[in-house]
Amino acid sequence: MGCVGSTPAKGDGNVKMIRKPKPWKHPQPITKSEFVQMREEFWDTAPHYGGKKEIWDALRAAAEADLTLAQAIVDSAGVIVQSADLTVCYDERGAKYELPKYVLSEPTNLIQESRE
Repeated sequence: MGCVGSTPAKGDGNVKMIRKPKPWKHPQPITKSEFVQMREEFWDTAPHYGGKKEIWDALRAAAEADLTLAQAIVDSAGVIVQSADLTVCYDERGAKYELPKYVLSEPTNLIQESRE
């Protein structure tokens, strides 16, 4: 038999379901190749912002996955999700990981590359 206190609390901050980020717009129209380059530059430099490389790798995998797989990735990596859209997360030691929206979704003003 369990007691009343043995059930998980609804306000448990460690388990937050991931959701898609809200639509956003880049300050100026941007091409797909420029956008991909921005993402790559962020992920290449992310470990230099602090935290553990393994957590950055897990966050990248989650950012590039569908929601169900992303949830499994952050859960198995021990990532504590502060913002459900993954913009603010923590590892088990309390290190903060901030992800810009551009690594989580595409802007609404993405433009076609010109063919010359």
